[in-house]
Amino acid sequence: MRLLLAWMALWVMGCAARGPAGASPLDARLQVARMAYEEALRLHEAGSYARAVEQGHRALALREEVLGDSHPEVASCLNLLGGMHRLQGDFARAEPLYDRAVAILEAALGQGQGTAARAIDDGSLFSSSPDVYLQQPRPRAGGRILPDVPQDGGPPVLAREIHESARLAGFLRLFVRAEPLHVRALAMADATLGKSHPTIAALLNELGLFYAAQGLYLRAEPLLQRALAVREAAFGKSHPAVAVSLNSLGILYAIQGLYARAEPLLQRALAMREAGLGGSHPDVAASLNNLATLYANQGLYDRAEPLHERAVLLAEAALGKRHPTVAISLSSLANLYMQQGLYDRAEPLYERALAIRQVAFGQDHPSVAASYTSLANVYRERKDYVPAEALYEFALNVREAALGKSHPDVAASLNNLAVLYANQGLHARAEALYEQALSIREEALGKNHPEVAVLLNNLALLRLAQHRLGEAIPLLTRAFSISERRLRQEALDFSETRLASFLQLLRADEERLYALLRAHPRDARVGRLALGAVLLMKGRSVEQTAGISRAVYRSLGPGERDTFERLRGLRTQLASLSLQGPGPLSLKAYQQRLEALAAQGDALESSLAQRSAPLRALAGLPSLADIVEQVAQALPGNAALVELITYQDRPLLSGPGTSEPHLRYLALVLFPDGGIRVQDLGPAGPIDSAASRMRDALANQEAGVEVHARALYQLAFQPLLPLLGETRRLFVSPDGQLALVPFAALHDGRQFLVEDFDFTYLSSGKDLLPRPQQPVPASSVVALTDPDVHDPFQPADSSLAAAHQAVATRSASLGQVLSNWRGERAQRNRDVIRPSVVVLADPDFHVPLQPAASSAVAEQAVATRSASVGQLLSRWRGALAQRNWDVIRLPGTRQEARTIQHLLPQAQLFLGAEATKERLLNLPAPGILHVATHGFFLEDAPQPAASRGVVSFGGLSDARLSAGPPDPLLRSGLVLAGAATGSSPDSALVTALELASLDLWGTQLVVLSACDTGRGDVKLGQGVYGLRRAFLVAGAETVVMSLWKVNDETTRELMEAYYRHLLEGQGRASALIEAMRELRNTQAHPHYWAPFIAMGRETPLRLQASTARRAPP
Repeated sequence: MRLLLAWMALWVMGCAARGPAGASPLDARLQVARMAYEEALRLHEAGSYARAVEQGHRALALREEVLGDSHPEVASCLNLLGGMHRLQGDFARAEPLYDRAVAILEAALGQGQGTAARAIDDGSLFSSSPDVYLQQPRPRAGGRILPDVPQDGGPPVLAREIHESARLAGFLRLFVRAEPLHVRALAMADATLGKSHPTIAALLNELGLFYAAQGLYLRAEPLLQRALAVREAAFGKSHPAVAVSLNSLGILYAIQGLYARAEPLLQRALAMREAGLGGSHPDVAASLNNLATLYANQGLYDRAEPLHERAVLLAEAALGKRHPTVAISLSSLANLYMQQGLYDRAEPLYERALAIRQVAFGQDHPSVAASYTSLANVYRERKDYVPAEALYEFALNVREAALGKSHPDVAASLNNLAVLYANQGLHARAEALYEQALSIREEALGKNHPEVAVLLNNLALLRLAQHRLGEAIPLLTRAFSISERRLRQEALDFSETRLASFLQLLRADEERLYALLRAHPRDARVGRLALGAVLLMKGRSVEQTAGISRAVYRSLGPGERDTFERLRGLRTQLASLSLQGPGPLSLKAYQQRLEALAAQGDALESSLAQRSAPLRALAGLPSLADIVEQVAQALPGNAALVELITYQDRPLLSGPGTSEPHLRYLALVLFPDGGIRVQDLGPAGPIDSAASRMRDALANQEAGVEVHARALYQLAFQPLLPLLGETRRLFVSPDGQLALVPFAALHDGRQFLVEDFDFTYLSSGKDLLPRPQQPVPASSVVALTDPDVHDPFQPADSSLAAAHQAVATRSASLGQVLSNWRGERAQRNRDVIRPSVVVLADPDFHVPLQPAASSAVAEQAVATRSASVGQLLSRWRGALAQRNWDVIRLPGTRQEARTIQHLLPQAQLFLGAEATKERLLNLPAPGILHVATHGFFLEDAPQPAASRGVVSFGGLSDARLSAGPPDPLLRSGLVLAGAATGSSPDSALVTALELASLDLWGTQLVVLSACDTGRGDVKLGQGVYGLRRAFLVAGAETVVMSLWKVNDETTRELMEAYYRHLLEGQGRASALIEAMRELRNTQAHPHYWAPFIAMGRETPLRLQASTARRAPP
């Protein structure tokens, strides 16, 4: 707006110099009018809106007196006043001023005449209410975005006035009227200026934002992209004008929830404004608010808060503490606190914003209504309903008067009042308001907009309060489908971290369905809806990340594969840098380094997803309507799926006497005929405590283990027996702490469940659905076992050595060096015949190793997100060095490997000094991968001798080190050759994060014959983050893993029996059950026979008969 007004002022001066017939060029009244016009500009910029309008009317009156009512200079004043009224939300006064200006110019110039269409891009389409989703900045003095003041001082044109009228119609949501005006202005400018003029970019940007306001995103995107291209061509890629287009395009993606696409654009706009305008310019504050809001809406509050705080300080310093722009920043920061439930911190900020707006705009302004709404939200959350209602009603009245009754902001006010009435049990009043608001949003935003889903959920909850379940279910189904559709659209643009945050934001929609199922456990419609949500959302991050991995290794082109290999290198560097600790860096510098590298890793993941068509083809899960039936059809005829859910049980209806939210367990059982049965298992606290006690008793070989096993059985399994009937083959998808206990070791008072039940574990029931099969060549069998930890380690091949040397000696092009090498290695891996079985066992932990060279540039490493990771890992490394790692050889693992080779003669073994980290990370995907060595999970307690765990990790679980644990994929892993030599830890420890980047697509079975390989951090609804997740993400069909520290000798016996049963044609899980039963004959305590579980595919191995031989009994 500032540029528009300034441009108009220059034009007025040019016209005044010429003057009309009969008027003196130096007429004193015209000079006064010009000064009033300029004062209006200055006052408006300073936020003194009432005084600015007063001066504008003074200029208008003087020009009408001297020049007449139909002079173009009068039109400029009318446009000036219309713009000021519009930006203050006084649309009723703005519209006739614009209409009159258009009429004057049409008469004076003729339609379509003039030299240019000077629309000014102030990015304010979404600013009729300053508290909308993301606030676009407006150009200010000193921060011109477009050099669009005519150099020759020529007159304004009709196109600009038409454009301003179009804008006003857009604000009023008079879309039918606005669109032809926008198109007409653009066509006129195109004809007179050409398609590459910067003014065209401004008009394109405005039209794109106009379509975005209607939810017409597919029409908006190409216009905004074209505007960006025109500006980049005209000004270069670092001009503030380009920042406006980046901001607009970023906002388009943000309002669709396409956060991964929005972020780099908003970040780039911020960087440009800081560089081009200076770090203290108000436009920088606007960009900070936009980026912070984007993070907040993803649940990344720690990243959002400092940006909002900086925006407030910057705006106050640049504009003064009472400027309306400061109110925007204050409200944005308060919104962040509201999202986190920090009402006491939000309220004073909202009050400050309200006071600023009341002075600047008066009481009857939409932005004042927005501040009242925000304060009313605080009162409502505190259940102080009387003042909340008064504020909501005031906001509604103001918005209806200023914006019209079909504006989305009016729908927001209606929804707010309806929620308030529903909370008080005033259902009839709430229902009418919900329906009215829903109609407005569907018409203005489209039927699949996220805000429509909010209203659908609210209306559904009201129907439930009215005991109208049949009407509520379709509303809930439609709302959930909208949210899940967003996930399908966006997940492939997310890094794994962002995906997890987005899933957490959608969790409330899931949990609402689980609470409904608990309230109506026998309603088949509710059961099918809730189970569909479970199957679609549970373990979604594992399934999505694994699918990306498969597309990378099986479908990507050379460029995309190169990007993935760079990402893989970053993950390896993460483990190396983390294990090495800060070194010469200060702790703060080290942490900053890790955080910067983490951002690079996220950017690589997002870039890969956006560029890859095969990745986008992965969004092919069955729909909510179909997935239950398809999973049921995938079940064997004698089996059942047991989905265990931990969820936050919140009251479906708010009001007096409602209970506080609390965690509960819910069980859903699906049968092959599609039947669904449901059982509420009760509060999570007692179940989780019983699970922990049982796990401790198992791990510590306690004599009273049966007592604890029976206690958990009574809480978590016995209630399922009436649902299961005679079914004894169970596919179990556990959640919470139940994911860390073996169900076979539960005790029913007579015997352990291993005697009666066959258990197969799944991340989610959707794992039963068919997945693309990779043919498994049976030409060789590889075993990697008994690493010689005493032998010097050399890189596996000369190209690897060369890459390592390059990494050590060069810095500028290290990423390209490693990228080239990995690309060559990937091609070699595609050309070789994959071995059927690889066994890595009995590493020699005392073999001297060369320090592991970085597998990618340090500047491109993925790093832990924890603020305290530097201190934690530095202490970890120091503790390990002081204790000399205290790892001992495991002779049982070598014998275990030889037994496997006897059963599978073509097995390839890597023992002793060959059982290295480099060997493991560079293997082509085998049919079976068996790793027998020490495992670790940070925070473990000390374990007995002859177990396959590392003693030195035991002391790291004290309170000093548990305040800020890093990524759980860094805290679990395997110990390989050279670990006890005192060399760099990253040379011999392979973390779960590194293993997740392996290519195991086509690997039927991974056996982790080591300690604690099934442990990790439990993420409700998304499984256990540790080694089990890493191998599933890497593509393994089935993973066998341990839940505590295992004994070397009994593990060898168990594994020998397991492979025998596999070769007899038993399933990958049922063979393990049979091996457990066999071991029970000699080892009664479940500590020895129950530590391992099988997760994933249950079907028998696909092996050629000639590759196996039966072992003697």
